[in-house]
Amino acid sequence: MQTETTKTPKNRYWTLFLSTLTISAFTFGGGYVIVSLLKKKFADELHWLEPEEMLDLAAIAQSSPGAVAVNAAILVAYRTLGLPGMGVAILGTIIPPFVIISLVSLCYTAFRTNPIVAAVLKGMQSGVAAVIADVTVNLTRSVRKESGTVGVLILIGAFLASWLFSVNVLWIIFICAAYGLGSTWLRLHRRRERML
Repeated sequence: MQTETTKTPKNRYWTLFLSTLTISAFTFGGGYVIVSLLKKKFADELHWLEPEEMLDLAAIAQSSPGAVAVNAAILVAYRTLGLPGMGVAILGTIIPPFVIISLVSLCYTAFRTNPIVAAVLKGMQSGVAAVIADVTVNLTRSVRKESGTVGVLILIGAFLASWLFSVNVLWIIFICAAYGLGSTWLRLHRRRERML
């Protein structure tokens, strides 16, 4: 379902640029936060993606090298507007952090020792925790809808392995990928046998 402002290709690129620019400018807390905001914008509001697609793109963004925020924006843009969309999304995503970090680096010493800045950053941590909790709940619902109880158990197991037992994230990704490939192969094999 497209709004009037997103019907023409030119307007869609402009909408993509402004969306990624705004999300990137107001995202604090890392890549996991931006995934939720991208889902709300491109799946819930603009309807350019299905919520299940966003879950798949988030998984690919997390397991790819580089910043999760940039990876997620690139994947969403490629899925919706192809290669030109990727360039637009990259620009929209990297401009705000580039400008902010450049300004902060000029005044780093003053910021580092300023108690007001320290208090503001502490306050932001609470907001970031709430947004990450929201991401977790939404993604868990999507996993349960798509993969059932087994998917939720894998999600909980991956979290516990990383948090309690300090298992390297790469191992968790490899194990989950192997499980996904194995279960898909088994499902397709069973379907083939039924058809014969």
